[in-house]
Amino acid sequence: MTALARYLETRGTRAAQARPKTTEDDGDLRGSRGDSGAGTRRRRTRPLLTGSAILLITGAVSMTASCSSSSDDAAPAPRPVWTNLGHPLDIDAGPLVGPSCEPAAPDGPLIVTGSCVDPELTRPYVDVDERRKATDPATDVTVSFRYVHGGFRDTKAKFAFYFPDRYEGRFFEYTYPTLGTEDALPGTIAFAVTNGAYAVATNNAGGLPGAGELGGYRVNAASAKFSRVVAARVYGDSTRPRGYIYGASGGAYQTMGALEKTDGVWDGGVPMVPGTGNSIPSSMTVELLGLRVLHDKFPQIVDAMEPGGSGDPYAGLNKEQQAVLREATRLGFPLRGWWNYANLDGGAFSAVGGGVRILDASYVDDFWTRPGYAGTDPASSAGTARVRFEADVTALTGDPASGLRLSAAPTGDLTGADIVVLSGAAAGRTVPLGGSDGDTVTFGDNADSAVTGAIRPGDRVRVDNSWFLALQYYQRYQVPSRDLYGWNQFRDAGGAPIYPQRPILAGPTFTQAVSGGVPTGKFHGKMIMLASLMDVEAFPWPADWYARQAKATLGSKLDDSYRVWLMDNAGHTQPLNPAAETHLVSYDGELQQALLHLDEWVVNGTAPPASTAYTVDGDTQLHPAATATERRGVQPTVTLAVSRVGTRNITPAARADAATGQPVALSVQAETPPDAGKIIRVEWDFDGTGRYPERSELDRIDRSARLTIAHTFTRPGTYFPVVRVTSERNGDPKAPYGLVQNLARVRVVVR
Repeated sequence: MTALARYLETRGTRAAQARPKTTEDDGDLRGSRGDSGAGTRRRRTRPLLTGSAILLITGAVSMTASCSSSSDDAAPAPRPVWTNLGHPLDIDAGPLVGPSCEPAAPDGPLIVTGSCVDPELTRPYVDVDERRKATDPATDVTVSFRYVHGGFRDTKAKFAFYFPDRYEGRFFEYTYPTLGTEDALPGTIAFAVTNGAYAVATNNAGGLPGAGELGGYRVNAASAKFSRVVAARVYGDSTRPRGYIYGASGGAYQTMGALEKTDGVWDGGVPMVPGTGNSIPSSMTVELLGLRVLHDKFPQIVDAMEPGGSGDPYAGLNKEQQAVLREATRLGFPLRGWWNYANLDGGAFSAVGGGVRILDASYVDDFWTRPGYAGTDPASSAGTARVRFEADVTALTGDPASGLRLSAAPTGDLTGADIVVLSGAAAGRTVPLGGSDGDTVTFGDNADSAVTGAIRPGDRVRVDNSWFLALQYYQRYQVPSRDLYGWNQFRDAGGAPIYPQRPILAGPTFTQAVSGGVPTGKFHGKMIMLASLMDVEAFPWPADWYARQAKATLGSKLDDSYRVWLMDNAGHTQPLNPAAETHLVSYDGELQQALLHLDEWVVNGTAPPASTAYTVDGDTQLHPAATATERRGVQPTVTLAVSRVGTRNITPAARADAATGQPVALSVQAETPPDAGKIIRVEWDFDGTGRYPERSELDRIDRSARLTIAHTFTRPGTYFPVVRVTSERNGDPKAPYGLVQNLARVRVVVR
């Protein structure tokens, strides 16, 4: 049994016992890293922690001030310090000094403060101390830094610190739960070093699933605290460095968990594209349901939501298709996000789907046999999509075996199916199906070799998609407390769930595994939360949910410690290819601005740009205010209109029809919110490739820009010209970081 399986079984048993058997749930149940640059590690063999180092640790502990959001004390102003390059580290073995960290309540998570020592992370060591360089491939910025590597003895926890030559008293720490390496990406290093901060990176004790309780926030916290000890040695300066943690998706869970379960470790954090405590796996399963039921309707759904479209994605859908599209939308899937349907696959479902099977093993049988589930509903397409194909194994394929040749070829949609062994030495075992070609099937990437190696010709197997189909409806049977309003669509007028409910909520268990607990809104320090309005994996509304949790805790003092910035036309990840950049912009610049604003907020009380103003409609969709002044946040607003050139009395609109060779006029208006920077760049893409070959000249660098260009399409077709606008907080057109983008599209039909 894997470490994850053991963890989920334990957590599942506790959660199932804890869940009340009522229509309402209690509050407790709510819900690729790269090379770090040139350089070869030189391992040190000397013992760790001399007496002077112990004094430094003790001093650092005593100097660590609380970063509670209720504190009115401002951090000391930044003072540039240069690395003491002539003195290599000499840190020898010995335990950290200080009281042991304790949980706030029995069986609760460990609370890490600036003055306590994690009882499992008591013996840090340093085994590499050398000069390195790194080049950010996105900006071509090359930085030099002092690289310090180490870890904590008797654990798998490791860290890496990247100290700049010019240092302004702060560090940035990126986190993600599945990281198995402590080496930071070159871009992460370059941004920190360029801005006078050292970077902290950890391996989260090896990352999920094997990290256990250390991986959520404790390794990050212990490394952050020890980095201050090392920084004091590197710079010869005992001033406490200010620290900020940040991460996206699972890293957002970790960032929220870190700020909620520590006090005095970090001064603030930036969680990006977060989920709720019940999002896993529901946001993934509802996407998979939509992908199956709506598969041949996506072209018309996407067209309806594109500029110049009808605006009605439900037109032309049958009853089940309309219901499924509405279900996904009300759970938070952004309607515009279906543009990329051909490349959607449920996000991280492959990583968590097996966990549901461990937590809720009886679900699949209940789904297909008990009243109230879609598997027994004759109006549902689940039954017609089900595949349970049996055949005999006639031969093994590959060496070692990578698949099976069967006595007959399975038919139907085998996406997500399993190979269930019915006889022979592996009888009763299941492995994922990788693919099929006629009568040959292959094993999935995560197939257990002990099972596949035991299958022999003559064994009987079943190709079965029962679990995959059943999980597509899992969100219906996972209704949490009413504050998680995306699930309230599954309640009747009296508030009771309309579908049978499982004995366990899987979401809190997964969230606990990722970050050490379910988000509560009770955090320490300052937080700027970033959410994307085209996020098709975590969805936009969890940021609103967390803002409400924080508001309930902080009340009228919310603006003293919290911001939420929404990014229109941004997704859960960065655009994955140039063509995607005609629909999505990167949120990297927003993150970089957030980190710098956080530090200014902590150092001298300079408040960052205000939270984005938005509304939430009855379908759980977030709508930001129309104008930059009303919307606020940091992203420029962009509107684009098109009209035919040479035609009188044609008002620019979202669509224009033109003859081949007839020019069209494209008019853009862009503006940055107050205190959010100036527009430095306006770029155009006309053919959907995402290359943005044309750039408009700006009369001046300012908060707003208005301009019109003409373009001629020489071939018939439907085109979606795109304008992309970039702003920078200081209006510096040469700045490599902190570039915030937005885009707008129109439709041109050329005949």
